[in-house]
Formats: sequence, C-alpha cells, structure tokens
Amino acid sequence: MEKVQGEMEIERWERNEEMSDAEKKMIQETWNTVYAKCEDVGVSLLIRFFVNFPSAKHYFSQFKHMEDPLEMERSQQLRKHARRVMGAINSVVENIYDSEKVASVLALVGKAHAVKHKVEPVYFQILLGVLLEVLAEEYTNEFSPPEVQRAWAKMKSLICTHVTAAYKEVGWVQYPNSTMNPQGTAVAAAAGAAAK
Repeated sequence: MEKVQGEMEIERWERNEEMSDAEKKMIQETWNTVYAKCEDVGVSLLIRFFVNFPSAKHYFSQFKHMEDPLEMERSQQLRKHARRVMGAINSVVENIYDSEKVASVLALVGKAHAVKHKVEPVYFQILLGVLLEVLAEEYTNEFSPPEVQRAWAKMKSLICTHVTAAYKEVGWVQYPNSTMNPQGTAVAAAAGAAAK
C-alpha cells in the first residue's frame, strides 16, 4: 500500500537549510560518481519509484500499463525519461554555487510539471526520497558518511522548495481525480519512508 501526503506536507518542505560550500562540494563530488552511470541510475530510480508508488504511473501514458520491473527496464520511453530526470538533477548540481540558475532550472521543471503534465508536487518529494535510497544502496562508500547524507538531505529540500514555489507561482490547484483527494483512492504507506 502506498501513501501520498497532501498539501500540508508541501508547506513543510519550504523550510530548507542553507548549504555550506563544503556541502555543495560534497554533493558535486558524489554526484560525479553517480552521473557517470546516469542512465542506469535513472532507470533504477524510476523502476523503484513506480513499483513503490504505482499511482505515479498514471502521469505517463507510455508506461503506465507496465507492472513488471524487467519490462520497465527495457522500455525506451522509460529510459528516455530517466535520462531527462538525471539531466535535470545534473543541471542543479552543476550550478549549485549559482542560486539564481538553480532557481531558474527548478522553476522550469516545476512549471512544466504543474501546467503541462499536471503532476502533483508531492511526487517530487517522493521521487527524491527514492533517489536518496537508490544512491545509498548503489554507492554505499560515497553516501554512507553522515555529512554526505546531511548534504543530500539539504539538496532534496532545496529542490522541493523551488519546485513547490513554481507550483504556487502558477496557481496550482488540486484536481478532482487527484491521488491526494480524500474521496479518491486510499493512497497509503510509503511517503514517510521516502521522506527519510
């Protein structure tokens, strides 16, 4: 059973801590290792995301019907989206010392997902939580030091803050068929785990 938390949760994301230069450097160094295998990591990320949060698949007509992780892994559309996700994160990491550029990149991502794709903003927090799980498992040496984990937690918060701001800027409204709608499906359990 999955859980997707609603609007109250979005407000909590908006409080992010400032990253130190040392933390920014850690993020860039660890990300360089990850980004060397961009597509593989992105595919692992999306497969885990869709397996653990199947309601997220309804935003993707190309692979919303896929249930089997092996089928997802072979999907060229999923691989293409994985590269896009990893590329967006890479743009943030590359520009981490330029707060205006980071805000610009994330505003574009947030607005596109709000206006064009109508993706609920909570899925960004969930996806980033899954990313941190995948990175911690696949890059144990790089991601196990507590200071690296703290830096990446701040990165997650930074991304969520900017994306949420973009949603608010475009006047995001919750749609009637929303997975967060109380009359909608009982979407329950793992957002807390993904938020770790």
